[in-house]
Amino acid sequence: MTDSELQQARTEKWRLDGRTVRTLEDGRAFLESVGFSLLYPLKQPLLVPIFVGAWVGADDHLPTWQHSFSDQRAQAARELMVRLLRDRAAFEANLFDENNAFLVSASAFPYFYALVGERNPKQAPKAGSRAEYSQLACDAFELIRREGPISKQKLGERLGGSLSEPALDRGLSELWSRLRITRVDYKAGEGAFWDVLYRWSPDAVREGISLSVGEALTALISKYLDCVVAADQQELETFFGNFVPRSRVKEAVNALLAARELSFVHVGNRSLIQVAPPKPVFSAGTKLQKSPPRSLIVPPRS
Repeated sequence: MTDSELQQARTEKWRLDGRTVRTLEDGRAFLESVGFSLLYPLKQPLLVPIFVGAWVGADDHLPTWQHSFSDQRAQAARELMVRLLRDRAAFEANLFDENNAFLVSASAFPYFYALVGERNPKQAPKAGSRAEYSQLACDAFELIRREGPISKQKLGERLGGSLSEPALDRGLSELWSRLRITRVDYKAGEGAFWDVLYRWSPDAVREGISLSVGEALTALISKYLDCVVAADQQELETFFGNFVPRSRVKEAVNALLAARELSFVHVGNRSLIQVAPPKPVFSAGTKLQKSPPRSLIVPPRS
Protein backbone atom coordinates (compact mmCIF):
# COMPACT_ATOMS: atom_id res chain seq x y z
CA MET A 1 0.00 0.00 0.00
CA THR A 2 1.24 3.49 -0.84
CA ASP A 3 0.65 6.67 1.15
CA SER A 4 -1.74 7.94 -1.54
CA GLU A 5 -3.72 4.68 -1.44
CA LEU A 6 -4.02 4.92 2.34
CA GLN A 7 -5.20 8.52 2.09
CA GLN A 8 -7.71 7.61 -0.60
CA ALA A 9 -9.09 4.77 1.52
CA ARG A 10 -9.56 7.16 4.45
CA THR A 11 -11.17 9.77 2.18
CA GLU A 12 -13.77 7.23 1.08
CA LYS A 13 -14.31 5.83 4.57
CA TRP A 14 -14.70 9.28 6.11
CA ARG A 15 -17.11 10.46 3.36
CA LEU A 16 -14.80 13.23 2.14
CA ASP A 17 -15.23 12.17 -1.49
CA GLY A 18 -18.40 14.09 -2.23
CA ARG A 19 -20.80 11.53 -0.74
CA THR A 20 -22.33 13.91 1.77
CA VAL A 21 -24.01 12.91 5.03
CA ARG A 22 -27.22 14.94 5.21
CA THR A 23 -30.04 12.73 6.55
CA LEU A 24 -30.60 10.94 9.83
CA GLU A 25 -30.13 7.61 8.04
CA ASP A 26 -26.89 8.85 6.44
CA GLY A 27 -25.61 10.02 9.82
CA ARG A 28 -26.43 6.74 11.52
CA ALA A 29 -24.77 4.71 8.75
CA PHE A 30 -21.68 6.96 8.75
CA LEU A 31 -21.14 6.71 12.51
CA GLU A 32 -21.69 2.96 12.54
CA SER A 33 -19.09 2.66 9.78
CA VAL A 34 -16.39 4.76 11.45
CA GLY A 35 -17.26 4.28 15.14
CA PHE A 36 -15.87 7.64 16.28
CA SER A 37 -15.98 11.21 15.00
CA LEU A 38 -15.23 14.73 16.12
CA LEU A 39 -17.83 17.34 15.23
CA TYR A 40 -15.17 19.93 14.20
CA PRO A 41 -11.44 19.62 13.47
CA LEU A 42 -8.97 20.28 16.27
CA LYS A 43 -6.17 22.82 16.05
CA GLN A 44 -3.80 19.96 16.84
CA PRO A 45 -5.05 17.37 14.31
CA LEU A 46 -6.12 13.96 15.60
CA LEU A 47 -6.40 10.91 13.35
CA VAL A 48 -10.19 10.59 13.45
CA PRO A 49 -13.07 11.48 11.08
CA ILE A 50 -14.69 14.92 11.23
CA PHE A 51 -18.49 15.02 11.20
CA VAL A 52 -18.77 18.45 9.57
CA GLY A 53 -16.41 17.15 6.87
CA ALA A 54 -18.75 14.24 6.18
CA TRP A 55 -21.66 16.71 6.00
CA VAL A 56 -19.74 18.87 3.49
CA GLY A 57 -18.30 15.86 1.65
CA ALA A 58 -14.78 17.31 1.67
CA ASP A 59 -12.08 18.42 4.08
CA ASP A 60 -11.15 21.81 2.60
CA HIS A 61 -11.31 24.82 4.95
CA LEU A 62 -13.59 23.19 7.52
CA PRO A 63 -14.71 25.45 10.38
CA THR A 64 -13.40 24.93 13.90
CA TRP A 65 -15.83 25.33 16.77
CA GLN A 66 -14.61 28.90 17.32
CA HIS A 67 -16.06 29.85 13.91
CA SER A 68 -19.01 27.46 13.93
CA PHE A 69 -21.68 30.02 14.85
CA SER A 70 -20.97 32.07 11.74
CA ASP A 71 -20.68 29.11 9.37
CA GLN A 72 -23.90 27.68 7.91
CA ARG A 73 -22.23 24.33 7.19
CA ALA A 74 -21.25 23.94 10.83
CA GLN A 75 -24.74 24.88 12.02
CA ALA A 76 -26.37 22.35 9.67
CA ALA A 77 -23.95 19.59 10.73
CA ARG A 78 -24.62 20.39 14.39
CA GLU A 79 -28.38 20.18 13.83
CA LEU A 80 -27.95 16.73 12.31
CA MET A 81 -25.76 15.70 15.24
CA VAL A 82 -28.48 16.79 17.70
CA ARG A 83 -31.01 14.67 15.78
CA LEU A 84 -28.68 11.68 16.10
CA LEU A 85 -28.36 12.26 19.85
CA ARG A 86 -32.14 12.49 20.25
CA ASP A 87 -32.51 9.25 18.30
CA ARG A 88 -29.78 7.55 20.40
CA ALA A 89 -27.99 6.75 17.15
CA ALA A 90 -24.96 8.58 18.57
CA PHE A 91 -23.56 9.35 22.00
CA GLU A 92 -21.44 12.31 22.97
CA ALA A 93 -18.40 12.36 25.23
CA ASN A 94 -16.44 15.24 26.74
CA LEU A 95 -12.89 14.31 25.78
CA PHE A 96 -11.45 17.38 24.13
CA ASP A 97 -13.65 20.44 24.50
CA GLU A 98 -17.25 21.01 25.55
CA ASN A 99 -17.83 22.92 22.31
CA ASN A 100 -16.40 20.19 20.08
CA ALA A 101 -18.42 17.02 20.44
CA PHE A 102 -16.70 13.65 20.36
CA LEU A 103 -19.29 11.27 18.90
CA VAL A 104 -19.40 7.52 19.44
CA SER A 105 -21.65 5.19 17.46
CA ALA A 106 -24.45 3.35 19.24
CA SER A 107 -22.80 -0.05 18.76
CA ALA A 108 -19.39 1.12 20.01
CA PHE A 109 -20.68 3.13 22.95
CA PRO A 110 -21.04 0.28 25.51
CA TYR A 111 -17.35 -0.54 24.95
CA PHE A 112 -16.44 3.12 25.37
CA TYR A 113 -18.52 3.29 28.54
CA ALA A 114 -16.63 0.30 29.95
CA LEU A 115 -13.41 2.34 29.72
CA VAL A 116 -14.69 5.72 30.88
CA GLY A 117 -17.98 5.34 32.76
CA GLU A 118 -18.84 4.65 36.39
CA ARG A 119 -19.40 1.03 37.37
CA ASN A 120 -22.19 2.02 39.75
CA PRO A 121 -23.85 4.92 37.90
CA LYS A 122 -26.95 5.15 40.13
CA GLN A 123 -24.86 5.81 43.22
CA ALA A 124 -24.74 9.55 43.79
CA PRO A 125 -21.28 11.14 43.49
CA LYS A 126 -19.71 12.40 46.68
CA ALA A 127 -17.77 15.58 47.27
CA GLY A 128 -14.71 15.95 49.48
CA SER A 129 -11.06 16.89 49.56
CA ARG A 130 -10.06 13.59 47.96
CA ALA A 131 -13.12 13.16 45.77
CA GLU A 132 -13.13 13.84 42.03
CA TYR A 133 -16.44 15.69 42.24
CA SER A 134 -17.12 19.16 43.62
CA GLN A 135 -20.16 19.93 45.74
CA LEU A 136 -21.63 21.83 42.80
CA ALA A 137 -21.28 18.74 40.58
CA CYS A 138 -23.00 16.60 43.23
CA ASP A 139 -25.85 19.10 43.54
CA ALA A 140 -26.22 19.27 39.76
CA PHE A 141 -26.32 15.47 39.50
CA GLU A 142 -29.10 15.22 42.06
CA LEU A 143 -31.13 17.90 40.30
CA ILE A 144 -30.69 16.29 36.89
CA ARG A 145 -31.54 12.88 38.34
CA ARG A 146 -34.69 14.26 39.88
CA GLU A 147 -35.89 16.58 37.10
CA GLY A 148 -34.05 15.70 33.91
CA PRO A 149 -33.97 16.07 31.02
CA ILE A 150 -33.40 19.67 32.03
CA SER A 151 -31.93 22.62 30.17
CA LYS A 152 -28.69 24.18 31.24
CA GLN A 153 -30.50 27.49 31.69
CA LYS A 154 -33.10 26.03 34.04
CA LEU A 155 -30.44 24.00 35.83
CA GLY A 156 -28.50 27.16 36.60
CA GLU A 157 -31.63 28.89 37.87
CA ARG A 158 -32.52 25.98 40.15
CA LEU A 159 -29.01 25.72 41.56
CA GLY A 160 -28.89 29.40 42.44
CA GLY A 161 -29.24 32.68 40.60
CA SER A 162 -25.77 33.88 41.62
CA LEU A 163 -24.07 30.84 40.08
CA SER A 164 -21.73 31.85 37.26
CA GLU A 165 -21.88 30.09 33.90
CA PRO A 166 -18.19 29.01 34.00
CA ALA A 167 -18.74 27.44 37.43
CA LEU A 168 -21.78 25.53 36.17
CA ASP A 169 -19.83 24.40 33.11
CA ARG A 170 -17.07 23.04 35.35
CA GLY A 171 -19.57 21.11 37.47
CA LEU A 172 -21.28 19.63 34.42
CA SER A 173 -17.90 18.73 32.91
CA GLU A 174 -16.95 16.76 36.03
CA LEU A 175 -20.08 14.65 35.64
CA TRP A 176 -19.93 14.40 31.86
CA SER A 177 -16.28 13.29 31.79
CA ARG A 178 -17.27 10.12 33.69
CA LEU A 179 -20.46 9.67 31.64
CA ARG A 180 -22.66 10.35 34.66
CA ILE A 181 -24.73 12.69 32.50
CA THR A 182 -25.12 13.34 28.79
CA ARG A 183 -26.45 16.05 26.51
CA VAL A 184 -29.66 14.77 24.95
CA ASP A 185 -31.07 17.79 23.11
CA TYR A 186 -30.49 21.42 22.22
CA LYS A 187 -33.05 24.20 21.79
CA ALA A 188 -32.42 27.78 20.77
CA GLY A 189 -32.93 30.10 23.73
CA GLU A 190 -32.60 27.30 26.28
CA GLY A 191 -29.31 25.68 25.29
CA ALA A 192 -28.35 22.07 25.90
CA PHE A 193 -30.59 19.65 27.78
CA TRP A 194 -29.01 17.17 30.19
CA ASP A 195 -30.10 13.83 31.61
CA VAL A 196 -28.46 11.10 33.66
CA LEU A 197 -27.05 8.58 31.22
CA TYR A 198 -28.30 5.46 33.00
CA ARG A 199 -31.88 6.66 32.48
CA TRP A 200 -31.37 8.03 28.97
CA SER A 201 -29.82 4.81 27.65
CA PRO A 202 -30.12 2.04 30.25
CA ASP A 203 -29.31 -0.85 27.90
CA ALA A 204 -26.02 0.69 26.72
CA VAL A 205 -24.97 1.45 30.31
CA ARG A 206 -25.87 -2.05 31.49
CA GLU A 207 -23.88 -3.61 28.66
CA GLY A 208 -20.90 -1.35 29.34
CA ILE A 209 -20.85 -2.28 33.03
CA SER A 210 -20.76 -5.98 32.10
CA LEU A 211 -17.65 -5.57 29.93
CA SER A 212 -14.11 -5.84 31.24
CA VAL A 213 -11.64 -3.07 30.45
CA GLY A 214 -9.47 -5.46 28.43
CA GLU A 215 -12.39 -6.74 26.38
CA ALA A 216 -13.63 -3.23 25.67
CA LEU A 217 -10.22 -1.84 24.75
CA THR A 218 -9.33 -4.61 22.30
CA ALA A 219 -12.71 -4.26 20.58
CA LEU A 220 -12.30 -0.49 20.23
CA ILE A 221 -8.73 -0.77 18.96
CA SER A 222 -9.94 -3.08 16.19
CA LYS A 223 -12.79 -0.69 15.39
CA TYR A 224 -10.48 2.30 15.33
CA LEU A 225 -8.05 0.56 12.97
CA ASP A 226 -10.95 -0.28 10.67
CA CYS A 227 -11.91 3.40 10.78
CA VAL A 228 -8.44 4.76 9.91
CA VAL A 229 -7.47 1.74 7.72
CA ALA A 230 -3.99 1.54 9.27
CA ALA A 231 -2.05 3.42 11.97
CA ASP A 232 1.26 3.30 13.77
CA GLN A 233 1.72 2.61 17.46
CA GLN A 234 2.13 6.29 18.27
CA GLU A 235 -1.14 7.21 16.54
CA LEU A 236 -2.97 4.48 18.46
CA GLU A 237 -1.55 5.64 21.79
CA THR A 238 -2.30 9.29 20.99
CA PHE A 239 -5.96 8.54 20.30
CA PHE A 240 -6.67 6.06 23.10
CA GLY A 241 -4.42 7.88 25.53
CA ASN A 242 -7.19 10.45 25.88
CA PHE A 243 -9.19 8.01 27.99
CA VAL A 244 -6.93 5.11 29.07
CA PRO A 245 -3.25 4.92 30.09
CA ARG A 246 -0.93 4.49 27.12
CA SER A 247 0.64 1.44 28.75
CA ARG A 248 -2.71 -0.36 28.52
CA VAL A 249 -2.97 0.52 24.85
CA LYS A 250 0.45 -0.99 24.18
CA GLU A 251 -0.45 -4.16 26.09
CA ALA A 252 -3.72 -4.54 24.18
CA VAL A 253 -2.07 -4.02 20.79
CA ASN A 254 0.65 -6.57 21.62
CA ALA A 255 -2.00 -9.08 22.69
CA LEU A 256 -3.94 -8.59 19.45
CA LEU A 257 -0.77 -8.93 17.39
CA ALA A 258 0.16 -12.13 19.24
CA ALA A 259 -3.34 -13.50 18.57
CA ARG A 260 -2.95 -12.52 14.90
CA GLU A 261 -6.04 -10.33 15.08
CA LEU A 262 -3.82 -7.46 13.94
CA SER A 263 -0.95 -7.47 11.46
CA PHE A 264 1.66 -5.11 10.04
CA VAL A 265 1.42 -3.49 6.63
CA HIS A 266 4.10 -1.45 4.86
CA VAL A 267 2.91 1.98 3.73
CA GLY A 268 5.69 3.88 2.00
CA ASN A 269 8.63 3.62 4.37
CA ARG A 270 6.45 3.09 7.46
CA SER A 271 5.29 -0.11 9.11
CA LEU A 272 1.69 0.37 10.22
CA ILE A 273 -0.79 -1.79 12.09
CA GLN A 274 -4.03 -2.97 10.52
CA VAL A 275 -6.79 -5.43 11.24
CA ALA A 276 -5.49 -8.77 9.97
CA PRO A 277 -7.06 -9.75 6.65
CA PRO A 278 -9.12 -12.97 6.62
CA LYS A 279 -7.13 -16.12 6.03
CA PRO A 280 -7.86 -18.41 3.06
CA VAL A 281 -9.34 -21.78 3.94
CA PHE A 282 -9.65 -25.09 2.08
CA SER A 283 -13.04 -26.59 1.41
CA ALA A 284 -13.69 -30.31 1.54
CA GLY A 285 -13.04 -30.47 -2.20
CA THR A 286 -9.52 -29.02 -1.68
CA LYS A 287 -10.46 -25.97 -3.70
CA LEU A 288 -8.90 -22.83 -2.25
CA GLN A 289 -11.48 -20.39 -0.95
CA LYS A 290 -11.40 -17.26 1.13
CA SER A 291 -13.00 -17.32 4.53
CA PRO A 292 -15.86 -14.88 4.94
CA PRO A 293 -14.64 -11.47 6.12
CA ARG A 294 -14.93 -10.76 9.83
CA SER A 295 -17.27 -8.00 10.76
CA LEU A 296 -15.37 -4.96 11.89
CA ILE A 297 -18.44 -3.42 13.42
CA VAL A 298 -18.22 -3.79 17.19
CA PRO A 299 -20.03 -7.08 17.78
CA PRO A 300 -23.26 -7.19 19.77
CA ARG A 301 -23.28 -9.08 23.05
CA SER A 302 -26.03 -11.47 23.97
